[in-house]
Amino acid sequence: MSLTSSDSPIAPTVKTQRALVLFSGGQDSTTCLAWALSRYQRVETIGFDYGQRHAIELSVRPALLEKMKGFSPEWQARLGEDHMIDLSLIGSISDTALTRDVEITMQDNGLPNTFVPGRNLLFMTVAATLAYRRGLNVLVGGMCETDFSGYPDCRDDTMKALQVALNLGMATQLKVETPLMWIDKAETWDLARTLGGDALVELVRSETHTCYLGERGALHDWGHGCGKCPACELRARGYHQYLARQQAA
Repeated sequence: MSLTSSDSPIAPTVKTQRALVLFSGGQDSTTCLAWALSRYQRVETIGFDYGQRHAIELSVRPALLEKMKGFSPEWQARLGEDHMIDLSLIGSISDTALTRDVEITMQDNGLPNTFVPGRNLLFMTVAATLAYRRGLNVLVGGMCETDFSGYPDCRDDTMKALQVALNLGMATQLKVETPLMWIDKAETWDLARTLGGDALVELVRSETHTCYLGERGALHDWGHGCGKCPACELRARGYHQYLARQQAA
């Protein structure tokens, strides 16, 4: 059974569930935040500073959160506290293109050197720990295995296994939700439009940050970034496919 919901993107509010969204300040996590705000009565956010090369994403988070509140009185009332966690230990023990100033390449194991081993596992574990203390019972993450870089910790099986381990280890009934798991980047843009209209698409395009190299620079039609790293290529290709599908509809 998939952890992603089979319901429509805008589902009836689940009054008994309170969500913690892994919010980096990027396209995927911003869309996931909108998804959570459309469903749950209480939503909090968590971000991680792990010495990432693209630390610019952390600086765009506060403004994004404020602008998300402006989409509706309902979202403003539901969006609660933001939590920033220092996980610099990841950067200190990792040797990757996301934590070091090195060229992005493929490794002998078939994974790009942008893969940070254990990152999502640790993110989810820390998020679950915070959720336990805050009385939150849903974790929402932007993991996806349809249109991604091949990271094993983004797979549905990984998230399912982690949900089981977290609940066994903490005697909880946390639910892990991954609303982007089975959709591509074009569909992620479309989901944003479904949740918040063209205004949310524009917020994602102009205000979020995805570029692995941390380049903000000029605003392209698909957003800010170097335009060459895997994250930028996925984002740009998805945006152009989204526009093409909109024009064909």
